[in-house]
Amino acid sequence: MNSDFYKGNRQKLYESLKPGTVVALFSGHPIRKTADENYPFYASRNFVYMTGIDREQFILLAEKGEYSTKETIFILPSDAYAERWTGRRLKKEEVEQISGIENIRYTSDFDIYLLILMKSGKFNTISLDLYKNDITDIDTEAFIFAEKTKKDYPYINIENVLPQIRKQRTIKEPCEIEAIKEAVKITRDGIVAMMKASKPGMYEYQYRAEFDYALAQHGDMETSFPPIISTGDNNFCIHYYDYNGQAKDGDMILNDVGAKYDYMMNDVSRAFPCNGKFNEKQRMLYTCAYNTSEYMFSIIKPGMPMADVDKIIKEYNFEQLKAIGLCEEFEDISKYMWHGGAHHVGFDCHDIVDPVTTIEAGMVFCVDIGIYCEEWGIGFRLEDNCLVTENGCENLTAAVPRTIEEIEQVMKN
Repeated sequence: MNSDFYKGNRQKLYESLKPGTVVALFSGHPIRKTADENYPFYASRNFVYMTGIDREQFILLAEKGEYSTKETIFILPSDAYAERWTGRRLKKEEVEQISGIENIRYTSDFDIYLLILMKSGKFNTISLDLYKNDITDIDTEAFIFAEKTKKDYPYINIENVLPQIRKQRTIKEPCEIEAIKEAVKITRDGIVAMMKASKPGMYEYQYRAEFDYALAQHGDMETSFPPIISTGDNNFCIHYYDYNGQAKDGDMILNDVGAKYDYMMNDVSRAFPCNGKFNEKQRMLYTCAYNTSEYMFSIIKPGMPMADVDKIIKEYNFEQLKAIGLCEEFEDISKYMWHGGAHHVGFDCHDIVDPVTTIEAGMVFCVDIGIYCEEWGIGFRLEDNCLVTENGCENLTAAVPRTIEEIEQVMKN
């Protein structure tokens, strides 16, 4: 993505605002881990979506007037001593090149700049990104700023700009789709590396090392999410991160992983026998998941209710499991399918988008078929990324080995 993409995102945002509105978006700050150590900084994805910048303590301020919008970005100044410890800071010209924002000030100017705006009488509303995944989440800068604004400027309305940003992030631009495709290529290399290295006796942390090494060859040092790589009974923990299990001959290796490219993420799940050869029961269950996935990619298209993706996955997979004798009544499906079958991907792995009711062209979401058969000791999922096109859909992750024949061939070489 380039500055035109980020400028376009901001322009759509500004067009949605009423005159007299000020938007303030914050990149965030590092969170304390322990003692004097912080967790690695991770910028607000909505801030990155609007600016292309993932540095800490930056602020985007936009003033929507009657006929135009003025935007200013506030950045940290150069500080030779601080940069010895925490790395080089972006210069003004670099910020402009990345974001396309010409008005650049330092964060030390922000409070007085805001005071002048609020006293001008031209603005009656401040719009903030007031997102929380859970009510127990710590307050971000936006929530702290909202409380301070209520005290300092009680006559100013506080609005939540998040619904508009979610709406924009729902439909991917061509450059976002191309970035996801590049991320998929990197993910494929990581999954293939695990398949080729696999053998009975390997530990989960060794599979993780193979995946991480393959991604590092592309300069990808940060995955979309912590990789889920498990074997044996650990496959029955949906979000498993311990990596201490050891693969036994006959075990299935479950991996739910994703690389990042230019901020765009993907989410891919594959399963393979650690010895390189599917046994009879593994083959039956994997075929059920594969057939269900193929069916879904044959029917997803614009206009289809989003809720139908999960509904039809369960209905179709029920028929598959019934055919091999595992299910009798549809209610039995909950014994083998433990989670939903779709979520959007993009700037977040579980992308923050509109709670859409109808599928539209340009959406990218996962088609995720999980089967967990505890009585057979086999648990896995087959998850691919679906791009909705004008007339149907495309499997963006089809090149990641997914048929039984493809997987066994890769593991044979």
